[in-house]
Amino acid sequence: MVSYLEKIFSEDNFFVAKSRKQFNEYSKSNIEFNLVLFVGWSWLIDERFLLKNKCVCVHPSPLPKYRGGSPIQHQIIEGEKTSKVTAFLMTAGLDAGPILAESDEFGLDGELLDVLRRISICALDCLREVVKCEKEGNLEGTPQKEEEATFFKRRKKCQSEIAIDDFKIYTARAIYDKIRALQDPYPNAYVVCGDGNKLYFTVAKIDD
Repeated sequence: MVSYLEKIFSEDNFFVAKSRKQFNEYSKSNIEFNLVLFVGWSWLIDERFLLKNKCVCVHPSPLPKYRGGSPIQHQIIEGEKTSKVTAFLMTAGLDAGPILAESDEFGLDGELLDVLRRISICALDCLREVVKCEKEGNLEGTPQKEEEATFFKRRKKCQSEIAIDDFKIYTARAIYDKIRALQDPYPNAYVVCGDGNKLYFTVAKIDD
């Protein structure tokens, strides 16, 4: 994705921040940004920076649904079958800015790595559309439908536990979805055994 952006911005100044520290250094500099793209970003941005720059974030959900943290994990665990990638203009509200581009639907089935690859392809399509509109001076968004908004918090490691009683309460499909939603690089699903040690599940198979 970075190589694509470097190519289309070859005649412009193009900066890449791969960490929050590096971004903070750029944001405190005197550089004037025409467009700032946030991909896979997990931190809040100072409102002063948002007001000064056109900031676009790529979020792996059909906004306004699944705003907030761990959107892919929440969607899989909630039993969603498909999703979309949404590019939106960032505001002070959490994932609440006008929608600039939306990808086609992609499946949430299979291993998490496969899902993440689909997200990357869809995110690149959204960024192409955003960059095209920006270069044409037509970067306008559509307000999100607040009445349809849902919010989820970033998942914690303790939420990866599968309690013994869960095997009695939940279906095999639900347990399977939780395990694959929490595959690497996320905190893997686990059970606490009788000796207090944790047994981690990095892969699962279901027989429907």
